[in-house]
Amino acid sequence: MTDSKANDIRVPVTILTGFLGAGKTTLLNAILNDASNGRAAVIVNEFGEEGLDHDLIEESGDEITLMQSGCLCCSVRGDLSKTIMLLLSRRAYKQLEFERIVIETTGLADPGPILQTLLVDRHLAKTTKMDGVVTVADAVNGPATLDAQFEAVSQAATADLIVVSKTDLVSPSEVTAFEDRLSRLNPAAQIVHSVKGQGISDKIYGLSALTPDAKTSDVLAWTSDAKATASAPLGATQPAKADPLANLSGFASTKSTPVASSMHDDRIGSASIVLDDPIPDVVFDRWLDTLISLRGPDVLRIKGIVFLESVDLPFVFHGVQHVFDPPVQLKEWSKEDRRSRIVVIARDLSQPEIQASLEMLKMREKA
Repeated sequence: MTDSKANDIRVPVTILTGFLGAGKTTLLNAILNDASNGRAAVIVNEFGEEGLDHDLIEESGDEITLMQSGCLCCSVRGDLSKTIMLLLSRRAYKQLEFERIVIETTGLADPGPILQTLLVDRHLAKTTKMDGVVTVADAVNGPATLDAQFEAVSQAATADLIVVSKTDLVSPSEVTAFEDRLSRLNPAAQIVHSVKGQGISDKIYGLSALTPDAKTSDVLAWTSDAKATASAPLGATQPAKADPLANLSGFASTKSTPVASSMHDDRIGSASIVLDDPIPDVVFDRWLDTLISLRGPDVLRIKGIVFLESVDLPFVFHGVQHVFDPPVQLKEWSKEDRRSRIVVIARDLSQPEIQASLEMLKMREKA
């Protein structure tokens, strides 16, 4: 059997974003200081007041900063695509060595345009692959930041992994309330704790399930309500009754836990659905085309596992606004489970509107 991972020579890219002052650079310093992660080329928009740890720096050049760990760092000089292409070119000519790229955004940056750049740029689409979006949100100022900055809401809504920082500075009940709010914004994101960037360097990479060899558990986690399995402290034993598919049949109920809602939060709608039987490809294409043509700019992320009629193995797909990764067919899947699972997170599109759109697929499935 051909090893598709060995044949995939594209460089994985991680987007590290987060609220202003949440501790992105602190987390990045911790990652770079962990040699077990391998070498990374880090692209930053600006060094800011809290720069990279000078104790990690071995030498500096005009464009590249070399870390003692072997990692590299450079700042964006103009166009992001050109910066990445420069790094890849120097890597191809054996001038630089790195295994992955990490892009650290500014505190108010929306990850969406960066995701689109990686997909739309013809060269980058062939040479890089999206590995995941990591958003750092601090438990101290995070709630107020979500109230004040819609960009922070977008960062949380588009994340694959949300790192809640500074949990040692607030009460456990405040941490829980903050996590509940984040999970409502993005039900499919994993949520972990970290103080000063410690203890999670092994959780930052490999977040995307867009690979033919993805494990069933990883694909389900990537497209499921992650709150039941990811909100507990690191190292804690998960309850046996936790079901990673708990809320895939509809919206997670919030009636049992009344919380204050922010106007910014209300601009984010999310929904997920399970379809028991394979979908006719025409029906799925028509539904997706309709959603994107009518509300494409407002679709923050859409992803899922889809079984099509007359095709034995499912496809994993992922999109940002109107731009989509090429769908990936999984190489192995249980013959007993042929359910499609779709998650949509959108801006200025209410939960009932998204749910009604997804229900169109269910009605077509029964027709």
